[in-house]
Amino acid sequence: MREKTIEGISDIRDESDRDGMRIVIDLKRGEVGDVILNNLYKHTALQSSFGIIMLAIIGGRPKVLSLVELIDNFVEFRREVVRRRTEFELRKAEARRHILEGLKIALDHIDAVIALIRAAKNPGEAREGLMTQFSLSQIQAQAILDLQLQRLTGLERQKILDELAELLKLIERLLAILSSDKLVMQIIVGELRRVQDKYGDARRTEILAEEGEFRIEDLIAEEDMAITVSNTGYIKRTAITNYRNQHRGGKGRIGMRTREEDFVSHLFVASTHAYIMIFSDRGRAYWLKVHEIPDVGPDGRGKAIANLVSMEEGERIAALLAVKEFEDDKFIVMGTRNGVIKKTELSAFSNPRAGGIIAMGVEEGDAVIAANVSDGKGEIFIGTRDGMAIRFPEADVRSMGRAAYGVRGISLREGDAVVAMEVLVPGGTILSVTEQGYGKRTELDEYRVQSRGGSGIINIQTSDRNGKVIGIAQVSDDDELMLITQQGKILRMASKGIRTIGRATQGVRLIDIEGDDRAVSIARLAEKDEEE
Repeated sequence: MREKTIEGISDIRDESDRDGMRIVIDLKRGEVGDVILNNLYKHTALQSSFGIIMLAIIGGRPKVLSLVELIDNFVEFRREVVRRRTEFELRKAEARRHILEGLKIALDHIDAVIALIRAAKNPGEAREGLMTQFSLSQIQAQAILDLQLQRLTGLERQKILDELAELLKLIERLLAILSSDKLVMQIIVGELRRVQDKYGDARRTEILAEEGEFRIEDLIAEEDMAITVSNTGYIKRTAITNYRNQHRGGKGRIGMRTREEDFVSHLFVASTHAYIMIFSDRGRAYWLKVHEIPDVGPDGRGKAIANLVSMEEGERIAALLAVKEFEDDKFIVMGTRNGVIKKTELSAFSNPRAGGIIAMGVEEGDAVIAANVSDGKGEIFIGTRDGMAIRFPEADVRSMGRAAYGVRGISLREGDAVVAMEVLVPGGTILSVTEQGYGKRTELDEYRVQSRGGSGIINIQTSDRNGKVIGIAQVSDDDELMLITQQGKILRMASKGIRTIGRATQGVRLIDIEGDDRAVSIARLAEKDEEE
């Protein structure tokens, strides 16, 4: 905390006592506890990990094993240990039984054995005599010769017979173990239980439910960002809270420093945890995480998109789209400058390549100008530069593959071009903004639903006072807006401050345009004013 490695902590207290360790961390106002905790996991020893290489000699060769393979090989090793140990014990028991059986024969014929030994000239002759007369092995004969006289008493004789009986039972059990895998496994389990009982102690580490690995997004607080893109391809993100609310008709404030030959062409609002789909005018799509975009102040320039995604030479940004998840029941709806529209399933964009993927086939002289996410059941609104608009059901556009060229959305008059496309939601009004800083809101009901491909109806009067249309958006009274000019000024305003009037009107002034400056883009914000 002192080294500013982790920010957002106001105080740390040690409340440890004889009952255990307790560290209390107080957070600054507005900080997210999970974000601080995840950063503590990353930068401290609160959570640590270590690697294990499960290397073993298998079949005489070293091999790296998985956990299951390691357990299987360990169990097989224990099986082999038990088998070999049992075989060793069986050999020992068989050898002892052989001797005891010879002693039993000698005890059963003790008088004849004593007479044979007394008559022999030396131990070798006695051994040969025993082997010949009683059909004994050399080992058995030698054991009889080594027998002490005290073993001939009745008590000692019974001990030999009892030992032989116990030995026969042991041999029977050892043979049963060698012939039964079940008995071998019972021995293995029993031995492990005895080790556990002898050496096991209470677990000192508390085992909790798996919470899963945290991603880099878990280290970043989720907040809305203004994604600003200049005409020459510079992109940056700035916290929405850096722009204070102003009244319409104000001067605005600098939102992005640009060179004289550059100007801000796109403004978008997205969460730091979202993905940004970058659609180029040539119909290609690129994938970028919002938190990977440079975080620059309101007057910063940002970073060239070419350094963040591998766009082809000559491509320009057409649309930025925030996507949380690539769902199967969602669609991407794209529109072009020449009035072509296309709908593709969102899941088709879930695996983009570093060099981008084809999002839409685009004819020579045309360009993609808008892209939106939809559920496939709504309506589409297209507005043109000369103030025309068309509204039609999205169902009129069938879903197509990524490489398809699309279908006719609106028929344009000569010299006209599409400036905006919106996927409508129930309610709200249509906001239209012109390049001279004028705009108006119009009730959606004033735009009748038509068939796809028509010429549309008048949306706003374009004149020398207004200039051409530069942007269209569907808004409600609760929405807040950002209006951006060619020279990089940004005005934040409330939608309810813009009067709702009819279609074929010129609107009211939204921003004071100075000199050769002109409005270039309008965006709807995702957060409310702090004072509200």
